[in-house]
Amino acid sequence: MERNAILPVRDGEVLEAIRAFLSSLLQGKLIDALLVPLETPKGYNIVPTIVSNPDWLQAANPLAPVMPLNSARVVSLMTMVSPSPNRLGVVLRPCELRALIELVKLKQASLENLLLIGVDCLGTYSISDYGRFIQETASPAKEFLNKFSEGKEDPLLRKACQVCEYPIPMAADLVIGLVGVDLNTGILLKANTPEGERIIEELGLEEGTIEGRGDTISKLVSQRVEKREQLFRQVQDDIHGLEKLMTTLAPCVNCHNCKTACPLCYCKECFFDSPVFEFESEKYFGWAQKKGGALRMPTDTLLFHLTRLNHMVISCVGCGLCTEACPNNIPVFDIFRLVGYQVQKAFDYVPGRSLDEELPLTTFKETELKEVGV
Repeated sequence: MERNAILPVRDGEVLEAIRAFLSSLLQGKLIDALLVPLETPKGYNIVPTIVSNPDWLQAANPLAPVMPLNSARVVSLMTMVSPSPNRLGVVLRPCELRALIELVKLKQASLENLLLIGVDCLGTYSISDYGRFIQETASPAKEFLNKFSEGKEDPLLRKACQVCEYPIPMAADLVIGLVGVDLNTGILLKANTPEGERIIEELGLEEGTIEGRGDTISKLVSQRVEKREQLFRQVQDDIHGLEKLMTTLAPCVNCHNCKTACPLCYCKECFFDSPVFEFESEKYFGWAQKKGGALRMPTDTLLFHLTRLNHMVISCVGCGLCTEACPNNIPVFDIFRLVGYQVQKAFDYVPGRSLDEELPLTTFKETELKEVGV
């Protein structure tokens, strides 16, 4: 089910057109509130914010090329205990939407009373690089859109974004389309569900189509897949064998920041934060002797990463915030993305593609994994 409309853009002000659309949802009482990225007072970052007063949307910026956290975690926080009592619109990037769908399958979030609004993702910077970017230009969102429209993908974009083959939102009621669109004249608003169609009809938006969008998307995806394959070849060389893997993970200090940043790590009581890993001093000395007189501290860092990988790799959406959160720049994303791709490919599973697709690890199919034998 699909219905397209065009959001008019005046004087090239794409962000203002999106703000006007979001404001119309509140003013028309089609929703009671929005969860949307708002610029911080000095504009150096954005923060997911619940907005019920349209006046606040003058600071809304879903186009800001920065993602300080995966907002699927915020939606989970708001809806896990009980569904939203009010009609809530949530504005999310594709990887955030996909993570949210996975969390719903894991019973960590609810979509009841939610209007899912996805935005084509052109990529994001790290928080520090974004801070520098906005100091160099008076209109960051417009400058970033212009770069993309000219085919200039910034090498400073986060690695996760450079190799992401899913820049177009999945499982959204409404998609704000930017890729393959002449942003000087209008923005594509695509309805994927009956609820999305109802919104377009209620707002009385002009219907229209965008010629060539599919070709542009295919070209972008092909470029990112090529970069992804280059990354995978490099990672396979870097971590092949236990010694290389341990060397790559050696800077780990057991801070568990990657776990905290990951939208799919949802356990309330993590095994690695439990007393199971609290030992008497004599045991450390004993282990050191058994290992030839030396014991790397802190212990169990390799076990931590492998266990976390085993727990969530089937649902990994490749947002890359694990690496962003690492104080020692360990390429956690690189490893998880490679293994995640291989595992998901084995099950023909794309996390977050559809709520109707069951999690592979919770179902059994007689036709799967035949190559490992009966």
